[in-house]
Amino acid sequence: MTQSIEVDHELPHPPEKVWRALTEPTLLASWLMENDIQPIVGHRFQFRAKPMGGWDGIVHCEVLDADAPRLLRYRWQGGKDEGKGPGSHLDTIVTWTLTPKGTGTHLHLHHAGFLDKDTFAHENMDKGWRGPLAERLAAALSA
Repeated sequence: MTQSIEVDHELPHPPEKVWRALTEPTLLASWLMENDIQPIVGHRFQFRAKPMGGWDGIVHCEVLDADAPRLLRYRWQGGKDEGKGPGSHLDTIVTWTLTPKGTGTHLHLHHAGFLDKDTFAHENMDKGWRGPLAERLAAALSA
């Protein structure tokens, strides 16, 4: 049994601009984390943040789908102590779907694959995707 996070945002920016905020390393870093993303299927990249607790601060990713400016899907793997201990290693999928809506964009996030042992990560990432990260994305798009 797995859990997922689903978040929807109505943004007053065209899909092309939202796509850049999701796929250009500097723009993505301004609201999420430092990274070396390229929207090319098969590209492996990392998100890098300050380590905390047993987490080394690195999220290992691989682009699974990239259809500009409509769909971006990547594997999101990370954890603490290289998978040692309960709830310590995530292996999830992040999917961004961008749909034109008037002059703006309907942005849908589906972050799937949280196992029962991932309760802490699921709850905290759900809060982050809905709150601070959503606000930082909106601010980055308005800048």
